[in-house]
Amino acid sequence: MSFSESLQQIKYCNGATLIAIFGEIICQKLKDPIEQSVYEKTARDLANEMRSNCESLNGNRSNLEKHILKTLAEEEDFDKYMNYIDNPRDHFKSFIRDEVSQYITDQFIVSVLPKMEENITLLQQKIMKAAHESTEHVQVKRGDVGLWLKSFTQHLSDELIFSEKDLSGVKHDDVDDFNLLEDVMRQELTDIMSDISSRFNTETFPVKLDYKFRPDELLIDHFCQCCWVQCPFCKAICTNDTKNHDGDHSVPLHRVIGIDGKYFTDTGNLCANICTDLVASDLNFKSPNGWLNLRDYRRAGGVYADWSITPDLSEPPYWKWFVCRFQKNLEKYYNKTFDGQGRIPYEWRAYSKEYAIDSLHKLYLGSGQRTETIRFTSHHSQR
Repeated sequence: MSFSESLQQIKYCNGATLIAIFGEIICQKLKDPIEQSVYEKTARDLANEMRSNCESLNGNRSNLEKHILKTLAEEEDFDKYMNYIDNPRDHFKSFIRDEVSQYITDQFIVSVLPKMEENITLLQQKIMKAAHESTEHVQVKRGDVGLWLKSFTQHLSDELIFSEKDLSGVKHDDVDDFNLLEDVMRQELTDIMSDISSRFNTETFPVKLDYKFRPDELLIDHFCQCCWVQCPFCKAICTNDTKNHDGDHSVPLHRVIGIDGKYFTDTGNLCANICTDLVASDLNFKSPNGWLNLRDYRRAGGVYADWSITPDLSEPPYWKWFVCRFQKNLEKYYNKTFDGQGRIPYEWRAYSKEYAIDSLHKLYLGSGQRTETIRFTSHHSQR
């Protein structure tokens, strides 16, 4: 029976029959908000759980990047590497979505489903509590069904996207037995909750949620509200967790600049140097202000002036291993070679993938520590 048909039927009913129809209409109007609320609450719970239990997501952005670099090395997919280098923010988002999707698949029975069942049970209890307190309020005030509906919707305002207007068409003066109404709603809600619960599965979980309330989007919003400025030499991403931070941009791990296609002027030779050894060298580079010694890169102004690149001749092996592993791919990608001045040092070829990955753990030691306490909370409670 449609909502409008039920309203028409109310006009010709009285007593228990009218109250039964009235209670059924209320619960049917609540069905979609209930379902949405359960999925959103579970999504927030899941995002918070992953911030504690998922190794790649339980720290700050630097810790997340460490896991991205580790995964890239394990997969050895050149195209994914270049996506990370050229479009870092998109790659971070994709990585987070993959992590969340895998977590939901792996943990659905043991974690996600129990959360959904717990949340729907709690919501049913809150709805019935709201109904009971509204009944008591009406009885004290000797009010009518309009007052009951107003009280009922106010009690649920922090739980459901739902207002008194949603039930404005069901007011009727003959509804006066609110204890019977509670009994009707209790039975009707049990059936509705059972119907909603029967459709809980890994496929419907992301589909049922508004895009902005999905756990992956909550986590993306958290991790990606930071600085994305890239080093003007090697494209490494500033690791500051604040978008408009004070002070210089900096990174714990610069890269071989040939990875970004940098090459020696008047040659076809990609550069095999890393930023941190270049700024300690006597080499020059062509800046917007003309040729400058790399030691004085800040004098180039613009994007160069805001970076702190500290000389370090003991640069970790990660990007050295990458250049050796994907030398042919990079040469084809840029149509240049690591020859001449850009010849790859022979000793770099001794680095294994495992050693490169292990160097990340040492380099980012402590980066997994949280810089803040975060919990994803209901948008209702923030009103």
